[in-house]
Amino acid sequence: MDGNHIDNNHNNTLTITITGIVVVTVVVVVVVVVVVVVVVVVVVAVVVVIVVVLIIMVIVVVVLIVVVIIVVVIVVLVLVVVVVVVVVVVVVVVVVVVVVVIIVMVVAIVIIIVVIVVVVVILVVSTSYDN
Repeated sequence: MDGNHIDNNHNNTLTITITGIVVVTVVVVVVVVVVVVVVVVVVVAVVVVIVVVLIIMVIVVVVLIVVVIIVVVIVVLVLVVVVVVVVVVVVVVVVVVVVVVIIVMVVAIVIIIVVIVVVVVILVVSTSYDN
């Protein structure tokens, strides 16, 4: 009877020990898996945040480049319009001045011709009266 009783206690102790080892192993495995999952999730989250920040930076840079290009194009167009307007105004002023000068010259020539004709007529008439 005593031998059986000792064997039973020994078997119970062995069973409790094996159960304890299995429980500890399962707990350690679960903790390791949870830690690994948490680390992987944190790493993936950090990578996603970095990628999103990089994408946002690229978008901002592209938008800035587009804005700069648009501003440069607008400035160039404004400069072209200003240059064209200045050239047109200068050409119009030059043409008007040339036309006015030509008209004044023609009027002056006509006045000179009229004066010459009047003087000649007066001279001819006065010489004919003298005779």
